[in-house]
Amino acid sequence: MDYDLLVLGGGAAGLAAAQAGVDAGASVLLVSEGELGGDCTFTGCVPSKTLIEAAAAGASFAEAMSRVRATVARIAATEDESVLRRRGINVMRGRARIVSRDTIDVDGRRVRGRRIVIATGATPVVPPLDGLAATPYLTTETVFDLTEPPESLAILGGGAVGCELAQAFARIGVAVSIVEAMDRLLPGVEPEASALLAEIFDAEGVAVHAAARAHTVQARDGQVVLHIDSGKVVSAQRLLVAVGRSPCTGGLGLDAVGVKTDERGFVVVDRHMRTTADQISAAGDVTGLFPHTHAAYGMGRVAVRAALRRRRPPSFDATAIPQVVFTAPEIASVGVVESDVADDRARVAFLPLSEVDRAITADRTTGFVKLLAGPRPLLRNLGGGRVLGATIMADRAGELVHEPALAMRTRMFTGRLAQTVHAYPTWSLAIQQATAQFFGAYGGRTARPAHPRDEI
Repeated sequence: MDYDLLVLGGGAAGLAAAQAGVDAGASVLLVSEGELGGDCTFTGCVPSKTLIEAAAAGASFAEAMSRVRATVARIAATEDESVLRRRGINVMRGRARIVSRDTIDVDGRRVRGRRIVIATGATPVVPPLDGLAATPYLTTETVFDLTEPPESLAILGGGAVGCELAQAFARIGVAVSIVEAMDRLLPGVEPEASALLAEIFDAEGVAVHAAARAHTVQARDGQVVLHIDSGKVVSAQRLLVAVGRSPCTGGLGLDAVGVKTDERGFVVVDRHMRTTADQISAAGDVTGLFPHTHAAYGMGRVAVRAALRRRRPPSFDATAIPQVVFTAPEIASVGVVESDVADDRARVAFLPLSEVDRAITADRTTGFVKLLAGPRPLLRNLGGGRVLGATIMADRAGELVHEPALAMRTRMFTGRLAQTVHAYPTWSLAIQQATAQFFGAYGGRTARPAHPRDEI
């Protein structure tokens, strides 16, 4: 064999897999067709969060895009070929195709390896919208290439990406509209968060068209015109398509080696990240499991450790992995939302930020903390039971969510969060205040039963 481990893809999952292989003493070859660092570094997390921060600070479009380019370059330099080689990771640039379960072809060159990890990521979905192919449009892969701000921007998709970029562009001075097919923004989060964000967008001038499915698009008189099922028409100078991601599996030769994909094309894996083909694993967005950079990193490490370890291989569990929508305020969540709680003994603690002193001192009281707790096996609700999920909408929600995430990961009693002394006045004190509701009235509030699914 040429290598112990062949990693296909240089994004978060691929980089994590390659490093895990080196850490285990394996010889590693990382094959990447695109830039090392992948979407997160060049078209995802890094540029979008830089744009968000620049817009919040009042930067002009030119200043914001300059910051984006500088930040991308700075972070990309920490994961380029020279850095990886110093870490013991061999790099080959090119397009890989799996020839057999231990051999790949990279632009005509055959390379053999004992194990293969597929980490080729995903790409923006282009919906089968009538007229879209003939209409200029942007995706997350091209929006940061803009050199001039559009006068107006229509965003197709009201998920995390659509909402984040909508607010950022609006704060730079662009007239923004969002068209979302579902009945609310961010359909996967708690309804309270969706409703509050819609109010914020309305106050900031972002037009939201929910329960509005676009069926036709056309370019007309320098404008992009979206025709919606309700009969409405939304027009803007530019169109950004942000309706999801599809796996990058084309040309990999998966069928020939027995790697199964699901109905959407994502690679099917078990909890150890193993595919249906011996010696081949997969990690990251190409699996469709949890499309976030930090999860991809975790999957990459699990995939390699499980592939190299015969006894007690590690497994990937997304239950306690948080996710954040970086709007202002941020919306962070971990675990289940209330509508997904099946146990009728579960309870909900809800605390509006208007009752949190730190939020009052900062004059940023829009938001809330919502915690869900349920009985533990055998012990039931002793000690408050266990944390099932949390949704936090606050300026620092992305930081606050890690406390309930840790509680879930360690299976601690919910009461430990209430017992832990928090500094005053801090944002995280809201976690302690909310958790106290599971043990009686606190500030006039007490935990209530979770509503059954059909009542929400």
